Amino acid sequence: MRFRHLTIDCADPYLLATFWSRMTGWPVSDIDAPGDPEVLVEAPHPLPGLLFIRVQEGKTVKNRVHIDWQPTERYRDAEVERAIQLGATIYADHRSSDGRGWVTLRDPEGNEFCIERSEAELPQS
Repeated sequence: MRFRHLTIDCADPYLLATFWSRMTGWPVSDIDAPGDPEVLVEAPHPLPGLLFIRVQEGKTVKNRVHIDWQPTERYRDAEVERAIQLGATIYADHRSSDGRGWVTLRDPEGNEFCIERSEAELPQS
């Protein structure tokens, strides 16, 4: 089997897909438009895409599954600040004074995700 999409329930698929497109740098599918009931953010091969599906019910509890992101072009703290500028909010800050840790954020619809340290910030072995 192939891991094709990570599907995320939401109220406004296009709005949330646009946020995640800006976060990842991956494009929103050319066939999707505002108001569509499902919208795909296309990941580079072989990664799974992010598929946003409109549902009636709102988010009420903490996600049981979330994505941990590792920055490739910025350091963790710069990526956290960029996420906030794009509309995310900090949910839990697990950074420590020695530079370790991660930050758990929420996207504009409240879905949790984490930003870890970049590879450049990890101890070299």
